[in-house]
Amino acid sequence: MTDSPDPVQSAVTSTGDNMDGPKLVYILYFIGFVVGITAIAGLIVAYLKRGEAGPNATTHFTFQIRTFWIGLLFSIIGAVTSVIFIGVLILAATVVWALIRLIKGFMLASDDKPIPDPATWLW
Repeated sequence: MTDSPDPVQSAVTSTGDNMDGPKLVYILYFIGFVVGITAIAGLIVAYLKRGEAGPNATTHFTFQIRTFWIGLLFSIIGAVTSVIFIGVLILAATVVWALIRLIKGFMLASDDKPIPDPATWLW
């Protein structure tokens, strides 16, 4: 008996990146706006999947990880400065910034496209 490759596995690996992981993380981040703990679950998934992902998916995982940490940084700054009015503006801007990044990333993942610059602080 010869060891022939599994046709299903070959089809999955030959088509390139599997974007299910990045899409899951984006969905967990979206839900995180209502139930905060899911954003942490998304961060854990992104860290765990980044090492085994293809090149396109890796850009999404890097983008998602950076979105979490940058968003957390500005959320803390906004919370600390919320005793003065500027903190409320920082928090609102952080929510808008995160939503833009998440929507853009999800749309690119749905089209099986990489993030052009995953290290950017903008969108």
